Formats: sequence, structure tokens, C-alpha cells
Amino acid sequence: MTSFRITPKGPFSLEASTRFLEGFAPAAYGGAQHPKHLHLAFPVEGVWENTVGVCIRQASKAVVGDMFGDADQARVRRQVVRLLSLDVDGSGFPEVGKRDRVVGALQRSYAGLRPVLFWSPYEAAAWTIIGHRIRITQAARIKQRMAQDLGDEVVVHGERLNGFPSPKRLASMDAFPGLFARKVDLLHGIAEAALQGVLDAERLRSFSREDALAQLKRLSGIGDFSAELILVRGAGDPDHFSRSERRLHGAMADAYDFQAVPAIERLEGIAEKWRPFRSWVSVLFRAELEDRTPDTSGPSDENRS
Repeated sequence: MTSFRITPKGPFSLEASTRFLEGFAPAAYGGAQHPKHLHLAFPVEGVWENTVGVCIRQASKAVVGDMFGDADQARVRRQVVRLLSLDVDGSGFPEVGKRDRVVGALQRSYAGLRPVLFWSPYEAAAWTIIGHRIRITQAARIKQRMAQDLGDEVVVHGERLNGFPSPKRLASMDAFPGLFARKVDLLHGIAEAALQGVLDAERLRSFSREDALAQLKRLSGIGDFSAELILVRGAGDPDHFSRSERRLHGAMADAYDFQAVPAIERLEGIAEKWRPFRSWVSVLFRAELEDRTPDTSGPSDENRS
């Protein structure tokens, strides 16, 4: 076991992140759910054949990660940093709440919460395929079974965990219970894209937002909403406002006292005050929405009634 430390810039609460994970069915992280102690397992991005486990805890002003498995510690640390959105300087985030009373109220309700991501854009992309046109809870069960049946096992402080299957393993999958043949074919395409580096998080973040989304939408099975999810919740873009997430738009209409959901341009205007943390604020809306009305539909807004 080796350890690394991360010093957050700006407010951060691992406890708030853990509570959020408990309701984040798409990630299906499992593992220890103690508010100050989180166990996770994942294939290392770029290497893929190495699955590691990490125990994350918050100690005073630092976040400490204990790593279990054979992998480059610096690479693993980068993934953990991105997973918890600690790669972004959040020192200016409280200022957004001072500019916008609605955001300020959300920040007080979810103090220290930053977006918690998928381990990689690859995993996020696979989730969008698995979850297409089925309920989130059903998709989460399928994804968890895939980890158990096809992923590698790692032991973290005596707890056995399975990471999501590597792209190579996913590319060789002929069939899986609960998945139609078309979804299996699409997952093969996602796996190949990951192996070719198309879904590398740093690569996606190096492009303009428009170019990154356009490249993602070239992948079979990836539409507007899925591309946004991969970029924001996979690669960790901190400042994107979704034009396709209708539940977010409805939550905004309620919070800002509109009689009905206004034109997207009006909502985009409101979100301008959230820069450079539009993704972060959107997650606060999502967290509140999940607390009030848990979403058990599929991940794509275009499939919701």
C-alpha cells in the first residue's frame, strides 16, 4: 500500500461527496460508505489493464488516498483528483453564491459538494450506452454485474471490490444479460475508442468545448445529452451549461420563480452568472432535485416524458 495527499483549493467536503455518491446510481460505486472513509476500485486510465483500489479519507485540510494494486501512483492520483473535482481551483466558487441568491442557498444546503465524476470518460460513455431507454436503477444493476463478472478484483482494507471492465475486456464481450445485441455492438465501439485514446480525459479537456462535444458525437450511440454527460461527468469540464438536460431546466424554472420553463436562451443568461463553475452549480441543482424527486428513468433527457 502506498499513499498520496491532495490539498483542495477552495471548499471541499468528502462527507458531502460520499452522501452524493449514495444517490448517484450511474456510478454504482459500492464499497464502504462511511462518510469520512470511501473505498473505490477502477481500471487505470490509459493503462487500462491495471485495476487499483483506493481508500479516500479527509484529514484536516488534506485528502489522503491509500492505493492498493500495482500501478503508477502519479497516474492514479490524477484520476482521484479529477474524480473529486479537485483538479479545479474552487477558491472563487463562494463568490458565485454571493452573486446569485439561488446558488447561495444551494451552496449552504450542500456545503463543500463538488461534482463527483465517473472514473473516466470511457466509463461515462459506457454508462450512456448501457442506460439508453431503460430505467437508471436497472442500468445501474447491469453495470454493477458487469463489474462483478468481467472486472478485476482488488482488496481495500479487507474489502473485496471489482472495477468496471477494461476496454479490452469489454471489446471481447460477446453478450451480457440485460443488453440487446445492438448495445453490445455500441459498447465495442466505445471500448475501441478508449483504446485509441479518443476518450482520454486530458485530451478532451484540451479542446474547445464545442470541438470536444463534436468529437464525442461522432461515436456511434452518442447524442447531445450523452456527449455532455461524458464531457462534464467523465472528463470533468467545470464550466458547461447543458442545453439538453430538461430536468435541470425545470429545476431552474422552479428556483427562479418562473410560471413555466422559459426559453433556453433565458436560462443560459441566468447561468452566465455562474461562470466559471456552471457545471458545479448544475450538480447542486441535480443534488437537490434527487433529494426531492429521485430520478429512476434512463440517462438521456430525450427519452424522458
